[in-house]
Parts: sequence; structure tokens; C-alpha cells
Amino acid sequence: MSHTNTRTYFVYILASKPRGTLYVGVTNSILTRIEQHRAGIGSAFTKRYGVHTLVWLELHSDITLAIQREKTIKHYTRDWKINLIERENPHWLDLYPTLPGAEPKQPDPPR
Repeated sequence: MSHTNTRTYFVYILASKPRGTLYVGVTNSILTRIEQHRAGIGSAFTKRYGVHTLVWLELHSDITLAIQREKTIKHYTRDWKINLIERENPHWLDLYPTLPGAEPKQPDPPR
């Protein structure tokens, strides 16, 4: 009897704001990874530049292909990445709340 251990890998793009600073990454645990970015752990770049909004996501079943896709996207120009995002997410909405198991966004504290 064989068991298929199917994993899902995610290539993702974070943004600081619409058309702002971009970060491309790959992970096998998208919820945990986005939460790490938002907590300022795991990436000095995203912490330094406030890059926390999940604006694009692609699923893969093969880690080798996911890593290659991440490298390919990183190699492309900024305009190409913006076009990639805007084809699927023209308003640069945060996709994190749409992920199964995502924590609801806490309201901003009153000022």
C-alpha cells in the first residue's frame, strides 16, 4: 500500500503598498510565513521596508518547480511583477484574509 504525501508549496509576492516595495518568496506554510513577515521575523528586508501585504500567490505541488518559479519571478523586471499582480489583483487587496485558517484582521487601535 502506497501513501502519497502531497504537499503544497506557495510562491508569493508581498507589497508595502500598491505599486510599492515588493518581496518574492516561497514557502510550504503560507499562513505561518505571512504571520512571520508581519511579526518582523524571518526577513530583515520585509521588516525594514514594511512589506507585509500578500498581493499575489501561486500554488505548486513540486518544491523544485516552486523554487524555480520564485527565482524566475525575482529575475523579471519590476514592471513585469506589477503586471503579474494586477492581472489577478488589480486593487492590490490583501489576500491573507482569504486563506483558509487565516486569523481575522484586528482593527487598528483608536488614535
